[in-house]
Amino acid sequence: MDMARQMMQLLLLALVTAAGSAQPRNARARTDLLNVCMNAKHHKAQPSPEDELYGQCSPWKKNACCTANTSQELHKDISRLYNFNWDHCGKMQPACKRHFIQDACLYECSPNLGPWIWQVNQSWRKERILNVPLCKEDCEHWWEDCRTSYTCKSNWHKGINECPAGALCRTFESYFPTPATLCEGLWSHSFKVSNYSGGSGRCIQMWFDSAQGNANEEVAKFYAATMNAGAPSHGIIGS
Repeated sequence: MDMARQMMQLLLLALVTAAGSAQPRNARARTDLLNVCMNAKHHKAQPSPEDELYGQCSPWKKNACCTANTSQELHKDISRLYNFNWDHCGKMQPACKRHFIQDACLYECSPNLGPWIWQVNQSWRKERILNVPLCKEDCEHWWEDCRTSYTCKSNWHKGINECPAGALCRTFESYFPTPATLCEGLWSHSFKVSNYSGGSGRCIQMWFDSAQGNANEEVAKFYAATMNAGAPSHGIIGS
């Protein structure tokens, strides 16, 4: 085993530990990585059409892991889904909030995240995503539109209803000095910023034009095929 591969394995072990003792899907599940929903709090058991998906979740109408009701809740300032308050440090700028809603729609609605689903032992879900290769411009635009909004912590995975004791409300740029620190750190490495752009077939787009088809289907097929061919399951995600 060469030094580069050893270093990659050590890095992945550290990320998994930080992500809350996540484990990859078992060997049987690895053969079924396409068109699947996570085993999580608000996800459907199987993807299916949802004609009434709301707002920014609408691209997934033809095949979704979320319900119409879930899609509506994701657009509220304080949603009952996770009791999460986007405006925990004052009013979040609309341009910034748009990215967070789009991120939530991708997480709840997408049936194309199978190659990055890991098993976890958490009270509110049994599976999560880890190191999804997010298209680079999606991350850059997210960071640029949020840099002047305010927050009080750099990891939101446990939710924010109020700021932790002693935490100060500062600009996003203070807590997330680069696009990668935002997109990778915000949800405990759910995403990894890719060097690829949307349309390349090698990175997950946070949004797509449903009239042109779901661009993320091709991406999931590529990574699923790579995994099933025996390549390291997460070694190529940052490419």
